Amino acid sequence: MAQGFTHFDEKGNAVMVDVTDKSVTARTAVAEGTILCSEAIIEAVLSQNIKKGDVLGVARVAGIMAVKQTSQLIPMCHPLLISKVSVDFEIDKERSAIKAVCTVKIEGKTGVEMEALTGVNIALLTIYDMCKAVDKRMVLTDIHLVEKHGGKSADFYFDGAK
Repeated sequence: MAQGFTHFDEKGNAVMVDVTDKSVTARTAVAEGTILCSEAIIEAVLSQNIKKGDVLGVARVAGIMAVKQTSQLIPMCHPLLISKVSVDFEIDKERSAIKAVCTVKIEGKTGVEMEALTGVNIALLTIYDMCKAVDKRMVLTDIHLVEKHGGKSADFYFDGAK
């Protein structure tokens, strides 16, 4: 097995990690990402003047739905019974940016980092989809895990270092 990689067996085959012997613990992950867009999109989102509807409301629901579908999208993710999901947005008018923050909680044997990252990505893609008629020059950026808690590994906090 490649050192540090848990999704490969001793022959190098991709496998789902066996969590049978892991303890059930409270686990939380927070991820965020940003979509950079035009001033026109920011104003249309704020005034709810997008023809497809309430952009942030629909993006919130899409992010929540995506969290629940992560194991169907990413091959080695375990299906999980999610306890809580929240998707929140911060609008920065000066930068013409919308930040999405996804928090996922579970009582389980495996973490929810991938679920939080999936929720952020789909929430941002939904904003893109709903606003592309106004301007297609949007950029999804800075998608990353902000923090994680629970399990046997130490808590993680993103410090911006690369």
